[in-house]
Amino acid sequence: MIPTICLFVSCAFLPLLSSAQPVTNPLLQSGPMLGYSDMRESMIWVQTTSEADVYAVYTDLVNPGGTRQTNTVRTNKEEAFTARLIADAVEPGVRYSYKLYINNKLVALPYPTEFRTSPIWRWRADPPDFTMLTGSCAYINQPEYDRAGKPYGSDYKIFPHMAEQKADLMLWLGDNLYLREPDWNSWAGIVKRYNHTRSLPELQEFFASTQNYAIWDDHDFGPNNSNKSFCNKNQTWDAFRLFWGNPSYGTGDIKGAITSFQWGDADFFLLDNRWYRDADEISKEDKTMIGAKQLDWFLENLAFSKATFKIVAIGGQFLSDAAIEELYSANGFNAERERIIRFIQDNNIKNVIFLTGDVHFTEMSVLKKEGKPSIYDCTFSALTSGSNTSGASWKNTYRVPGTVVMEHNFGRLKFSGPAKSRKLTISCINADNRQLWEQIVSPE
Repeated sequence: MIPTICLFVSCAFLPLLSSAQPVTNPLLQSGPMLGYSDMRESMIWVQTTSEADVYAVYTDLVNPGGTRQTNTVRTNKEEAFTARLIADAVEPGVRYSYKLYINNKLVALPYPTEFRTSPIWRWRADPPDFTMLTGSCAYINQPEYDRAGKPYGSDYKIFPHMAEQKADLMLWLGDNLYLREPDWNSWAGIVKRYNHTRSLPELQEFFASTQNYAIWDDHDFGPNNSNKSFCNKNQTWDAFRLFWGNPSYGTGDIKGAITSFQWGDADFFLLDNRWYRDADEISKEDKTMIGAKQLDWFLENLAFSKATFKIVAIGGQFLSDAAIEELYSANGFNAERERIIRFIQDNNIKNVIFLTGDVHFTEMSVLKKEGKPSIYDCTFSALTSGSNTSGASWKNTYRVPGTVVMEHNFGRLKFSGPAKSRKLTISCINADNRQLWEQIVSPE
């Protein structure tokens, strides 16, 4: 049975709410996690241990004018006991506190739970300052299913440090979990892997306080280096939709982990580099990583965007010309990569920044050509999985000196300044919350 996402709207409004007392609820499996947030609605995700009624209430922190309630969802096994709660009585640019209820009992959480809606500013004021975090490759150990030897995952302390950043949003860049051999061929295995990773205690505060968006890469899509031929991709896609909170999944008749959204003066394009990907091992004309329809959708939207910054998320490195492993420049995909680069340059699309992961080391790349807009690629990897110690030796022509990092890290992007002197400050921060490098991108 293919699970579908259903919303059940409650018409009753919080009976006996004022008398409810916080309790530790054994029905809470993981979450709450904040998903997408726009000007008129915001999503809260939660997972229970068994069938239960779940809803949240929320209040404007600045101008309290009564408590509002999300829809009520009855969780069920077919949908992995997950719920998407929609706060649809919100206003733009407002911060709200929220509380979670399971079976009408208030769940006590040891940290603040707040969300913020996207601000309305165009034709009214300068773009808002905001901060986002990003990263990839989160391996959570489970020894009975891991390879023998040294544990591959470590430094889970990185997630509480990410919570300390108080960022507006987080963009997960793929390999957000690692499906193991017992997992990827069955729905039960896929759900067990999601349950295990999503329930990590160190993740919970970060999930509850930062809006989360995600793409996927090979390890949350299927086996290592998997492509469009993976036979169980429909089920991994179903799980991705159940466990993440993107505003949409696919567009029109284009299927996959694809969406876009806006925050401030940045447009975000989230691409799927697995669903339509030709096998690395074959040689063919018009070889594609993202598929013809997704490519056209992406380029049309990139050209249409009026945003100061165009942020593009894709699982593997885009700009590097090292032509190794699963880079866009390798395995016969370079013609498609070059087409994207030429399109950006020929159409004078400025301030395009790719955010990428996969390679288990961090670096920043910049392609500059006289008379053409610069193109950036910021790779942030890995959050907790093992490091690629050979990455520094890859021959990347576009590498920014001093940006290679081989330890666990995440990226922080700060968008700031008035409209006429906007800037983007990009930083790499390690698992101990120490900044390793900083680069500033000024709009062209």
